[in-house]
Amino acid sequence: MMDEKKIKELEKKATDIRVAVLESLVSAGSGHTAGPLGMADIFTALYFHIMKHNPKKPDWKDRDYLILSNGHICPVLYVTMAYAGYFPKSELKNLRKLGSPLQGHPHRDWLKSLETSSGPLGSGLSQAVGMAIADRIDNGVTSDKTFYCLMSDGEIQEGQTWEAIMLAGKEKLQNIIAIIDRNNIQTEGNVEDIMPLEPLDEKFEAFNWHVIEIDGHNFEQINNAVNEAKAITEKPVVIIAYTIPGKGVKEWEKKYEWHGKPPTKEEAEKAIKELREK
Repeated sequence: MMDEKKIKELEKKATDIRVAVLESLVSAGSGHTAGPLGMADIFTALYFHIMKHNPKKPDWKDRDYLILSNGHICPVLYVTMAYAGYFPKSELKNLRKLGSPLQGHPHRDWLKSLETSSGPLGSGLSQAVGMAIADRIDNGVTSDKTFYCLMSDGEIQEGQTWEAIMLAGKEKLQNIIAIIDRNNIQTEGNVEDIMPLEPLDEKFEAFNWHVIEIDGHNFEQINNAVNEAKAITEKPVVIIAYTIPGKGVKEWEKKYEWHGKPPTKEEAEKAIKELREK
C-alpha cells in the first residue's frame, strides 16, 4: 500500500533525483535531458517502493530485474541506483567520462550491478523475454521474480520489439511487466508525426497482453498499476505511462528539442531552482 506520507517521501526523492540528473549532465557536457526528467517518478517508485532488490547484493538470485531498453535515458538510472546505494553518489560527476563505469549507454562490463547493456533501441524487450523464459525453465511458472522492462514509445517503431511482443504473448509470460514511457517525442519530432503508434493499447491486446494506462507522474497510479499487473496470470502486462518529457522545467516540457541535449551550467542552475521551489 502507499499512503500520503509515502507519496510525499517519494515526491521529494524524485525531485532530488531530477536535480542530480541535471548536475551530472552539466558535468558530462553531453547526454539526454527530456527522458530522464520525465521518467524520474517511475524510477523512484520502482527502486524505493516496488522492486525487490538489494544494493548490497546486486546479484541476489531472488531479486526482481530491471531491464532498461531505451539506454539513452541512463542518467536517471544511474542517479537512482546511486541514491539507492549501489555505488557512491560522488561517481555521478563522472557520467560519460573516459574510463567511467557510467557510460553514455549502460554497459554491464563497466558497471556490474546493471542487468544488461543497452543502446540499440528495440532490443530490451527481447532481453527481458529471454530472461523470463530462462527463469521459467529454471524455476517453473510459480517463480515470484518480476522482469521490468522500461521502454520508450519511439523504439516501438522497431520491428524487433514486435517479435518480442508476439513471443511474450504466445508464451504467456505472466512475470513480465513492460513500462512504456509514452512521452510522444523522439530526436526529430513528435512520435505520432514520424511513425504513428496508435491505437497502441489495441495492438498489445491483439498479441495477448494485458494493458494498463496511467499518469506516469502519479505515484499512487504507478503503484496500483504494478499491483494489478502482478495479479494477472497467463499474460504479460504492459503499463503505458503517459509522461511529460522535461518534467518539472516548464521551458523544456514536451519539447523534442530537449530529447538529446544537455543543459548549460546556467540553464541547469535555473532549472534546479525551479525544481526546488515546487
